[in-house]
Amino acid sequence: MYLVYQPEGSEEPKRFKYNPRKLMSPEREMLERKTGKDFSDFTSAVLSGNSLCRRALLYMFLKREHPTIRWDDVDFAWDELRLEYSKQELTQMREAVSENTTGDERAATLAQLDEQIATAIDESEEEGKASLPIAG
Repeated sequence: MYLVYQPEGSEEPKRFKYNPRKLMSPEREMLERKTGKDFSDFTSAVLSGNSLCRRALLYMFLKREHPTIRWDDVDFAWDELRLEYSKQELTQMREAVSENTTGDERAATLAQLDEQIATAIDESEEEGKASLPIAG
């Protein structure tokens, strides 16, 4: 999964590879302090669109590149920040939908996933099997 940041006026988006299982302890602890959520609740909140959690995640990624950045410096319009699944993650979701749903809902969801898979980033060069980015 990627956190994609594209401020208004920028030509290319900035993509940050987001795998909650790979974040280091100080980063997870900072995210918990900034949001007041346990890390597992934080990861779910990021996926569900919690604004504070997404801001904290963007702050963490920007701080990696710009160590002097301050929390108050991280400000964005809602349409400037989004999550994108990789092709492998979307394929896993498609398999689950295919196995666990039926009827019109299944067909519509599979069609939507197929569209997303066609344009998603392929992580096949990276080692290991893709897994959905929810910390357990």
